Amino acid sequence: MSDRLSVLKTYKLYVGGKFPRSESGRVYEVTTATSAAAAAGKGNWLANAPLSSRKDARDAVVAARKAFGGWSGATAYNRGQILYRVAEMLEGRREQFAAEVADAEGLSKAKAAAQVDAAIDRWVWYAGWSDKVAQIAGAANPVAGPYFNLSSPEPTGVVAVLAPQESSFLGLVSVIAPAIVTGNTVVAVTSEKSPLPALSLGEVLATSDLPGGVVNVLSGRVNELGGPLAAHQDVNAIDLAGAAADAELVKALETAAADNLKRVLRPRGTDWAADPGTERMLAFLETKTVWHPMGV
Repeated sequence: MSDRLSVLKTYKLYVGGKFPRSESGRVYEVTTATSAAAAAGKGNWLANAPLSSRKDARDAVVAARKAFGGWSGATAYNRGQILYRVAEMLEGRREQFAAEVADAEGLSKAKAAAQVDAAIDRWVWYAGWSDKVAQIAGAANPVAGPYFNLSSPEPTGVVAVLAPQESSFLGLVSVIAPAIVTGNTVVAVTSEKSPLPALSLGEVLATSDLPGGVVNVLSGRVNELGGPLAAHQDVNAIDLAGAAADAELVKALETAAADNLKRVLRPRGTDWAADPGTERMLAFLETKTVWHPMGV
C-alpha cells in the first residue's frame, strides 16, 4: 500500500479569467449519481463546490461586460479559431471529463465518453459557424429608391445562461457555445447537482486563448442566482434552459427580465444530443440595418 495521501481537487468559480472562491465562503457537497445511490437518496462524496452568492453573480456580470467590447469586436474568423482551440484542449482531457460526467450523471464509462465526444464535436460545429452566421441572419434588402439597404447581425451583449440541470456537460456546451460564437459574453450558472464538469471546463477555457470574462462559470442554486441575473440591468438576455423543471421560477424570471426588456429564451423539451440547429445562435443577435446612398 502507498503511504502518500491523495491530493483532492479544490473546485473554484471561473470569473473574469480567474479562479476565485465564492465571496461568501460557502460550499456545498457534490455526490455521485449512480442508480443505486439515487434510489437511496445518497451518493458518494466527490467534492465541495463553491456555493455562489448574489455578489458573485454581480462580479461575473461586470467581468462579462468588460470583455464584451473586445470579444464582439474580434473578427468572426478569430472567434472561430478560439472555439476550435477549446475543442482541441478538451480532446486532450477527454478521459478526465468522461470520468466526471459518468459520476455526475450516473452513466457508464462508454456513455459518458460518448457525451464528451459529442460536446467536443459541438465546439467544432459552432466554431465553423462563426464566419457564416451573417450569411443566414443578414440580407441585402430590396427597397424602392436609390439606396443600398443592408441588414447585418450583431451580438446582443451580456447573456445570462442557466445551464441544463440534467445534462451537466453536453447541455452546458450546447448553451454556451452558440452565445459566444456570435460575439456575446456569458455568465453561466451550472447544473446545481452536477457542477464539476462545468467547473473543470473553466480550466480549459482559461488555457484556450479565450479572453478572460467572455465566459464566467458559477456553481450554486439556480433559484438563488437566477433572480439577480434576470433583474440585473446590465444583462441583455437570459437563457432559462436550467429552470425548465420549475414553471413558477420560469415565470418569475421572465417577469424580472421584462424590467429592462431582456431577450428571454424560454425552456422547452430539448434533446441535447440531437442536431442543435441555428436557433440558439440567432436567439441572441440583434439586426442592424444601414441605408447607404447608391451612386447613379
